[in-house]
This record gives sequence, C-alpha cells and structure tokens, in this order.
Amino acid sequence: MQKHFINTENWSKSELEDLLTTANTLKNHPFHHSFKNKSFALLFFNPSMRTRTSFELGISQLGGTAIILQPGKDAWGIEFEPGVVMNGDAEEHIQEVAAVLSTYVDAIAVRAFPQFKNWQEDRQDKVINAFVKYASVPIINMETVVHPCQELALMMTIKKHLGVVQNKKFLLTWTYHPKPLNTAVANSALSIASKFGMDVTLLCPNKNYLLDKKYLDIAQQNCQVEGSSFTISHDIDEAYKDADFVYAKSWGALRFYGDPQSEFKQRRKHQHFMVDQQKMALTNQAKFSHCLPLRRNIKATDAVMDSDYCVAIEEAENRLHTQKAMMLSLFGEKI
Repeated sequence: MQKHFINTENWSKSELEDLLTTANTLKNHPFHHSFKNKSFALLFFNPSMRTRTSFELGISQLGGTAIILQPGKDAWGIEFEPGVVMNGDAEEHIQEVAAVLSTYVDAIAVRAFPQFKNWQEDRQDKVINAFVKYASVPIINMETVVHPCQELALMMTIKKHLGVVQNKKFLLTWTYHPKPLNTAVANSALSIASKFGMDVTLLCPNKNYLLDKKYLDIAQQNCQVEGSSFTISHDIDEAYKDADFVYAKSWGALRFYGDPQSEFKQRRKHQHFMVDQQKMALTNQAKFSHCLPLRRNIKATDAVMDSDYCVAIEEAENRLHTQKAMMLSLFGEKI
C-alpha cells in the first residue's frame, strides 16, 4: 500500500491496474461510507474547476469531509524556503502548516503550479515535496509539474475505447495556445501511456518544445520494459499516421522558460498544429481527447470537439472515479 500519491512513477503497473478496476466499479456504484469520519484538506494555490469539483464531490460520495483552502486568499500565505527570514508576504511556514493540518485531517491534497520563472527551480516540485517532508498524513498531488490524477482518468478512458492498449499507437501532440502553459499534463501523458505499453509518439514543432529530459527518459525506459516504442517527431502527417489515440496539449518551450515574450515569437509560427479533421483523418479512426479546459478553434476545431470520436468529456468525468479509487487505496479501503 502506497503512503502518498505524488506521481505514478512510484506506483507499479499492477497497482495502477487495480486502481482502474476499482474506478470502473465506482463508476457504476458511486456511493459508499468508507470515509465516514475522515476529513481531507484540499489546498489550491491555483484556480480549478474539474479538480476541485471532482475531489470535493468524490470525498462526499465516500462519506468524508473536504475542507477547501486557498493559501494567500482565504488562508494565510505560506513560506516554503528553509531558514528564510520571513519578512515578505507569507505569514507562516510550511513546517507549521503541514504539522497543524496533520493534526486536523486524514490527508492533504495540493494543487500548486510552477512559478514560470526558473525551470531548474520549478522542476524540483518544492511545494508538494515540502508537504511530504513535514506532514504526517498522506499527500495527494492535484497537479504540480506532473498531473497524476489526469493520468489515471486518461488511461481509464483509453482502455474503455481501445481495450488492450499494448502496442497501440498513442500520439501526444503539442498544440497552439496564445501563452506558454505548464508541461504537467504532457509529462504525465507520456508517463502513463508508456507505462501501459503503448507505442508512444511525441509530436512538437521543434526541439525547443521537447519536454524535460526526465520525462523523456521515463517514457523511453517504460517502453523498453514493456516492449513498445517511443518516438519523437516534428512531422505532423507522419506522427498522426495510424494513431489509435490522439491526445492534445499545449505547453511552453523550456528553452524560453520565464521569458514569455521571446517564447511567443516562436509559438506564433506554429498555429497550424491545431487539431482538425484533416489531421484526424490520417489516424486509424483514433479517439481524441484533451484534459480541458480547451480553447476551441485554437487548440482544436469545433468539428473535432463536437465529433463522435472526441472523448474529452468522458475523460473529465473519469477524474471523479479514478480519484476516489486512488484515495481508497491510500487508506487500504476496499469496496
């Protein structure tokens, strides 16, 4: 039994398979009393719609209580640096926050995006790792530099539509957005698709848009273990060809991290990466999805979003079921 849910790298494929089996059961039988008298603190350092709704509702459906906190808004701002002289905006240190919350609740969930200033700093994921260090209850990642909850929902959706996923072609395609976004969902999509033995293709405009080497290496290593392939492509037609599942996401070029003006000069050249019917026609009748939110006719066309092969709404729903399964697993609860 795992103590925390920080990423899927620390969970075995069989453990994740068990979570998905439980999630499918919960989809048909959502209400249980497993978390009666249990409480969860959900800390949102960034905005949320699906994550907040699915966690708060899921905890309620299992009989528990969710406490929503927004540090710096409806809760005190938090300092994370060790040994710092706290003469800035933060009112309390993570050491006290984590310790106190651990005496109140049974688990703490954290959503904390990177600061988009220095990738070498942000990639260390200091916020959630500080909670792991100083708290004495399970910690759940609601999105930081990875998004493991989205991974579970994505794989549940893929398996529903493809059945056996081994060696099915999974295309993760970069797509346009008017500003650079977090790489978390892209990192996680590579991790989960490769972990389940899919033939993974990463499509992006050029090497500037490659993901961090850590996640490229994870995908490569997973594919080696599973006997599948990992391919990096900058050729749109070749990447879409014969794909079984197309997953779109925009992210910022790490080369220009912290410099959005310079980055925009690069990204504005690649608006043609938007997912459209012509690209999807190159696939093996692939399903299409996106983590949402999605800007229509920027990331994907209306025709793609309104098609019968778009399963983005289903993936969003599956967040509810997979997160409940994950939380049950952390406490060793069965249904």
